[in-house]
Amino acid sequence: MLELSGPTLPARPRRSRTGALLATGAALAATLLGVASGPALAVPTAATARPVAAAGPDIPVANVKAHLAQLQSIATANGGNRAHGRSGYKASLDYVKSKLDAAGFTTTVQQFTTGGATGYNLVADWPGGDANHVVFAGAHLDSVTAGPGINDNGSGSAGVLEVALAVAREGYKPAKHLRFGWWGAEELGMRGSNYYVGQLPAGERSKIDAYLNFDMIGSPNPGYFVYGYDQNLKALFENWFAAKNIATEIDTEGDGRSDHAPFQNAGIPVGGLFSGADYRKTADQAQKWGGTAGQPFDRCYHASCDTSANIGDKALDTNTDAIASAVWTLSGGTANPPQGKVFESKSRLPIPDAGAAVESPVTVSGLTGNAPSALKVSVDITHTYRGDLVVDLVGPSGKAYRLKDSSGSDAADDVIATYTVDASAETANGTWKLRVQDIAAQDTGRINGWKLAF
Repeated sequence: MLELSGPTLPARPRRSRTGALLATGAALAATLLGVASGPALAVPTAATARPVAAAGPDIPVANVKAHLAQLQSIATANGGNRAHGRSGYKASLDYVKSKLDAAGFTTTVQQFTTGGATGYNLVADWPGGDANHVVFAGAHLDSVTAGPGINDNGSGSAGVLEVALAVAREGYKPAKHLRFGWWGAEELGMRGSNYYVGQLPAGERSKIDAYLNFDMIGSPNPGYFVYGYDQNLKALFENWFAAKNIATEIDTEGDGRSDHAPFQNAGIPVGGLFSGADYRKTADQAQKWGGTAGQPFDRCYHASCDTSANIGDKALDTNTDAIASAVWTLSGGTANPPQGKVFESKSRLPIPDAGAAVESPVTVSGLTGNAPSALKVSVDITHTYRGDLVVDLVGPSGKAYRLKDSSGSDAADDVIATYTVDASAETANGTWKLRVQDIAAQDTGRINGWKLAF
């Protein structure tokens, strides 16, 4: 998030702090599926609303933290930061782009110059949806030079990335077009997002029904702040948090300090979430949200200690799920995982008695995005004592997923079974392997075949 000092400040006045605003009831526009007309989103009536999977998927916080670990490693390897014009920023962008490319997004890298250095924006479009009605979620990817910027704003960047990857994993088919953005040089005054909006023709700007911004969503002493600019988008988030018995307040600390400002200034409805920066948590806020009163929401804001240790897991998890819910609700589509496609090996492979593991490969191709969270693995193994067998599925990344452990009490013959595996962290396309090992002597067996059902 942009520091409020120096000549790069936006010419937007800061508002005074407001008290808590807890949404009370589903009547406040729980879904926003109508076509936008004018500067605000239209709230549909029962007659115009379309059925959707409004809640969106649950986003595993472990996946988001894995992205943060990568951003930390990038910063560590590049002088301790990921700032504009530094090698750590470009490496961060390359990491995010590689994940999106593998998941089937169309990615565009946009270059601009500011502060005497080249900056980069990354924009990712998910195929399909009405191109005249765009739902856009974004976050700035750069840090300050003082530190790695894992909360500011690795957290928002990683949350938006994992929601985008969930779109691919779920085989989601939005009614509206989905776009995601990662902005450069926000810390210098929203330079990247200003450039992006400034380059958009007026006709393209008018197609963006909503821009959602996520800057610092994992503060370690968190608050739950909702952007208050657009009443419909505000209500969307407030209702989601209210349903989880989490109080919210209108964000005033971050007013005009992040990448929503250029979109708002262009007349595009904006919304977003924020977990707090250098303001101190009040006693009332600590009573609502927990944490420590009198301390900053993020004591490492713009400091070298903004590392992977400077993340509040609960806020990160909650806010990322809220992002997914908003994206699914606003885009009004349906989930349609790439089911019905089966990849199979019918090759017989002997299993050495008390010997080394053997692997039977299957090549998966022609799919988009990641494997599903409920990948079906069907196994046909002949063996005279199945209790000796250890069976794993090995994904294209090399990660092993245990299907069956050895067990002395498992005295039956053969393994003919179908297992369900959460393989959503794996790219669907690639070489998958069934790995089988007989760990004890005096038995014989073979793999007859196996298959993956996507």
